[in-house]
Amino acid sequence: MNETRLFVLAALARRGPMHGHQIRRDARVDRADLWSRVKPGSLYSALHRMADEGLIRPIRTEQEGALPARTVYEITTEGLRELRALRDEALTEVDIRPDPVDLALAAAADLDRDLLRGYLEDRITTLRARTARIGHQLDRQWPDQSPADDLIADHARIRIQAEIDWHEKVLANIDKLTPPR
Repeated sequence: MNETRLFVLAALARRGPMHGHQIRRDARVDRADLWSRVKPGSLYSALHRMADEGLIRPIRTEQEGALPARTVYEITTEGLRELRALRDEALTEVDIRPDPVDLALAAAADLDRDLLRGYLEDRITTLRARTARIGHQLDRQWPDQSPADDLIADHARIRIQAEIDWHEKVLANIDKLTPPR
């Protein structure tokens, strides 16, 4: 599943012709990094690849003042078909990826208990910071925020909370995992 491709095609289908800077700004405004693996920096190369594949086409070049010239793209009929296929794939694919922490935990029997505790506490701190970041971002409404956006944010928060809960469970059972000092 190519999330960047799905994001770009959906943006062009929903909002009409845009240049790469507008799509990148939309990714930032929509906070795509909070709920997807879309990286704003990868959007330009994705635009070029999709144009080469006939999924989008350049329709004009714009230049405002001293800003660089920007190519405006629109989605093609083939791009709309690809969008539907990607969307269907994303809605039917259940992607719960293995977390490398599980492998590390399985190999941690000889690890000092306090060191393992520190790693786990650091991970919990990072997860809580991510939850706070989502909450902070969502406290500020953005243009065109929809009920779907709220559900997506809830999904992200619930998943992170599940991770926090699991890490706390591991901490509660740490004595069973590592030998005493």
